[in-house]
Amino acid sequence: MKVSETNWQQIEAYLKTDDRAILPLGSTEQHAQLSLSVDSILSEKVASDAAEPLGIPVFPVVPYGITPYFLAYPGTISLRQETYIRLVRDILDGLRLQGFRRILIVNGHGGNQPAGSLAIEWMADNPGTAVKFHNWWNAPQTYAKVQEIDPVASHASWMENFPWTRLAGTTLPSQQKPMIDLARMRVMGPEAVKAYLGDGNFGGYYERPDEEMLAIWDVAVKETRALLEGAWA
Repeated sequence: MKVSETNWQQIEAYLKTDDRAILPLGSTEQHAQLSLSVDSILSEKVASDAAEPLGIPVFPVVPYGITPYFLAYPGTISLRQETYIRLVRDILDGLRLQGFRRILIVNGHGGNQPAGSLAIEWMADNPGTAVKFHNWWNAPQTYAKVQEIDPVASHASWMENFPWTRLAGTTLPSQQKPMIDLARMRVMGPEAVKAYLGDGNFGGYYERPDEEMLAIWDVAVKETRALLEGAWA
């Protein structure tokens, strides 16, 4: 259940029987012709779909992340690492204060990895808590399904083009874009990154049939749900 669709009395009642919660992490950054909120949309939706039959609260997605490479693309917003760590720590502190003890962080953006290290540190500072950090898009089963369909998949390519991340009236290129040199991009500043990437796709086709995309989504939801239902210690 989405916390945004509940009231405090319902959360209070839930906490009498369960202490699990989900915190989705996203980003606001360029995704070629797709929504600037791809990472936020996908992390929140996979969390909500996974939690739905279990009745576990899904807190609102954190819509900003760490994405300095894309700052030359209009609409991209990046937080400094120290700001981000403090933000996530405060949220975890708030969840613990409310009574949540088992927290699944569903991450939708690679740049947010520092939050995973923070989770380990935070657990050490807060005995009796458990935090799982889940990169939903490259978790073993989901990534295997992506590779089964098309191994040339990357940022802003077909693998992020779901019915809920594409934009109406936007025309997508039909060709397969060659993969970029990621190591080369990592030493570039924002303006050079934009010049190198062009539209922002790292490589691969821009779209694939919805039948294939929904098959990936089904695996991702089940894999995420398994973390909620599995062992926490």
